Parts: sequence; C-alpha cells; structure tokens
Amino acid sequence: MFGYIVTPIIILLVLYLIFSNIRIVPQEHAYIIERLGKFKTVWYAGLHLKIPFFDRIVNKISLKEQVFDFPPQPVITKDNVSVKVDSVVFSKVFDPQKYTYGVENPIAGLQNLSATTLRSIIGGMELDTTLSSRESINSQMEAILDEATDPWGIKVNRVELKNIDPPREIEEVMTKQMRAERERRQTVLEAQAHQESVVSRAEGDKKAKVLAAEAEKEAKIALAQGEAESIRLVYEAQADGLEKLREAHIDESVLRLKGLEALRDVADGRATKIYMPTDITKVVSTLGVISESLGIGDATPVDNSEKPVAAADNDPCLHPTTSKEGKSAAATGQAIRADIESRRKDII
Repeated sequence: MFGYIVTPIIILLVLYLIFSNIRIVPQEHAYIIERLGKFKTVWYAGLHLKIPFFDRIVNKISLKEQVFDFPPQPVITKDNVSVKVDSVVFSKVFDPQKYTYGVENPIAGLQNLSATTLRSIIGGMELDTTLSSRESINSQMEAILDEATDPWGIKVNRVELKNIDPPREIEEVMTKQMRAERERRQTVLEAQAHQESVVSRAEGDKKAKVLAAEAEKEAKIALAQGEAESIRLVYEAQADGLEKLREAHIDESVLRLKGLEALRDVADGRATKIYMPTDITKVVSTLGVISESLGIGDATPVDNSEKPVAAADNDPCLHPTTSKEGKSAAATGQAIRADIESRRKDII
C-alpha cells in the first residue's frame, strides 16, 4: 500500500524537476550558465535543459543594440569656458561571457569612460571649434570607447553629442556676434546687388547707344542708296528723253522753241546777266531782246529778292520724343535731297 503511494509521488517529483529545468531562451538574448559556481556555457535562443542542483543561470543578457542617454557632463574647453555636454551612446553586447565577467557594472563603466573621454577631447579644443566639430568629436569618442570596451564584450556602434550648452553670458555674446555677422552679410549683399544693378544699367545704356548708332548708320546708308538710285533714275529718264527726241526727228523749229523756253527760265527778271544763243540775230529779231538789254522801251526791272524755295516736306518719322541722333539723321537726309534737287534743275 505504501509503495503504491510513493511511486506516483516520485514520478510527479521527477516530472516536476524535468519541466522546471527546461528553459526557452528568447531571440536576441543569451543566458550565462554556471555549474557548481564555475562558468559552464552560454545559452542562445532556443530550448535548453538545465541540470538541477548543479547548473545555475547567473545572468540574462539582451543582445539587442541599446541606447544610453547619459546625463550632461560639465566640460572645460581650451579657452577656459565651462560647457555642459549631453552625449548618447549606441552599443550592443557581442560577447556575453566577457560582459558578465569582464567588469562589475558595464553600464556604469561605459558612462564614466564616456565622460572622461569627452573631457579629454573637448579640453583640447576652443569653444568655437567645439561647436563646429561635432562630427569629429563623435568619431573620436566612438573609436576610443569601442577600443576600451572590447574586454567588456561591448561593441560601441555610434556616439552622438546631443547638446552643448555654454554659459548664459557666452550665449549672449554669441548672439550678438551672430547678429553682427548677419548684418555684415546683409550689407555685403546689398552692396553687391547695387553694384550689379549699376553695371547692368551701364551695359544697357551702352547697348542702347550702340543700337542707336547702328540704326543711324543703316538709315544713312539706306538714304544714300535711295538718293543714288533716284539720281540714277533721273539721268536714265533724261537719257531716255534725249533718245526719244532723237527717234522723233525733231526739226529746227521745235529746237528753237525749246531754246526760247530755256531763255525764259534763265531771264526770269532776277538775273543781272543775260545769256544769248549764238544765232543772236534771229533771236533778237524775234523777241526784241535788244530793246530790253539797252533799256529802250518797257524794260523789266531786276528782281534782287531771293528766289522762293519750296518748303521741305515734313519727315513722318520725327516726333517730340525723337533722339538727337534721329533728328540729325533726318536733317542730313533733307540736305541731301535738296542738293540732288538743285543738281537736277541745273541739268534740266
């Protein structure tokens, strides 16, 4: 009867011991196992069986990357300015055995090592250099901490300076300096903008004058070509007229009539000299020139007033806003036209 009672108890006790010593290690975790007080092995993720009364789990370690935000540390720069620096360290355990047996408190050791390294690096820099050299400080701290924590089984992946807080009076000075620098940049930019505007305006005036000169030049060339063409057409018309006269077989009476018309134009009452043809006898007998030349009879007095000149046509291109060069070009064109007209009348 007693045996029937003890046997189930023993079976239940054995089952309890077996199931109570079965351990499941989660992913990215590691357990440190000691047997009889001595390091035995490291359990990684999976199912494991512990020997009761002999094996003991002494440490459970997370293998994930951890972020340690250490409190601000007072640091004195090279130029004797006290600043508070807040750093963040990203690290993970790569050797659970070293992490367990390498140092008594790895996190406290990492914090103190970070503070001393930070003081050592920033202590060799001036304040302005410290504020502008975050990347350099981060790289130096990462290299130093990673090398120092290798015996502890810790891998330092990254170090970042979160805040650098100088004293209040230093902040005020920096604010004034920043404001002065911005005002200087504003003044420089305004001066550069004014210079560029003046240069652009001068270049625009230069281009305008060049274009005006080119326009005047082209206008004069076109006017001269037009006048030359008109002169050529006048001479061609005269030559065609003479050719037509030659083809028409003009007789002596017609020629004499044309000569009389020419004399009428010459002796218009304003000339002090009278031009007579070679056949003076016939002309005098016809027109009675002798009586007028000798003052016999009804002689016409000489008109000494200036011969009226036809008014120049108004240039349609001229208006109140025309430039000085345009007016000069128009005056030149009118003078050329007047000269051509006078030459044409002399020829006729």
